[in-house]
Amino acid sequence: MSTNESIQPVVSVVIPSRNRPQLVSRAVKSALAQTYKAIEVIVIVDGPDRDTVQVIEAINDSRLRVIELPVNVGPAGARNAGVREAKGTWIAFLDDDDEWLPQKIERQLEVANHSRYAFPIIASRFIARSSKGDFIWPKKLISNSENISDYLFVRNSLFMGEKFIATPTLLTKKELLQKIPFNNLRRHEDWDWLLRSNQLADVGIEFAPEELCVCSMQLNRNSLSSTSNWKYSLDWIRSVRELITPLAYSAFIVIEVIPQASSEGSWKVFLLLLWDILKFGKPRPVDFLLYFAMWLFPQNIRQQIRYFFIKKQPQHMHKPI
Repeated sequence: MSTNESIQPVVSVVIPSRNRPQLVSRAVKSALAQTYKAIEVIVIVDGPDRDTVQVIEAINDSRLRVIELPVNVGPAGARNAGVREAKGTWIAFLDDDDEWLPQKIERQLEVANHSRYAFPIIASRFIARSSKGDFIWPKKLISNSENISDYLFVRNSLFMGEKFIATPTLLTKKELLQKIPFNNLRRHEDWDWLLRSNQLADVGIEFAPEELCVCSMQLNRNSLSSTSNWKYSLDWIRSVRELITPLAYSAFIVIEVIPQASSEGSWKVFLLLLWDILKFGKPRPVDFLLYFAMWLFPQNIRQQIRYFFIKKQPQHMHKPI
């Protein structure tokens, strides 16, 4: 029996993956390389995918399990499947195109063990890796008095990274995830879970202040997944309106719905969405500025402006694990 086989897992790492065997291999190895050893790593292969199964099974570590689902269920369903299989008290999520720094679990458990909440949700800063460089996000951590919806959606600057909770940074108790599983959503399932979980007593979000993950970020938002779903995003934010503040409602429409609608050229909803944030939200001057900028400036112009200011920000260069 190897040393790893005798360790009872305290933390179960859930990694959903589909058709990206080389990427998921890197993610798995970063999880197995944690300084905290009492873990198990569960790769949920989301639908038939023998290439990914074979690559994972070739990694020689008894703490690793691979489960191939018979059909594709999407990221939310795959995470829920991993939670059901987990043996640990704590669950941590990792996406197949991201990786952890070695002390990620150790540092987050230290924060969790000193938490004042029965069910803490522990996040961390992370290294946002893009074609334009590496950046440490979020710049601002959530305060004790800050509403979670305001933290997730309300910006005080014009650029990404000010406030952020990335799913691959999350660590929380299995018991909480059994009470509040992920909804089977096509998008926004992580925000949806955070908003619903935060409604329970004894749940609170806390941060390990250092960067503990490397997350692949697509700063260019002009992709199929981000430009063809503005109606879906609008329907979702309307469905959770009772869980968020009016400030967050108007901010979400400005930062998520409008860029998608404008990229599709859906000018017919220009006034409709403006009326929506005035009726149900609480827009600030910066929201109006962003609202009109998203409609009036083409996507490529907005990207050039964003990249110009990104280049002015301090970069954190980190070698891949």
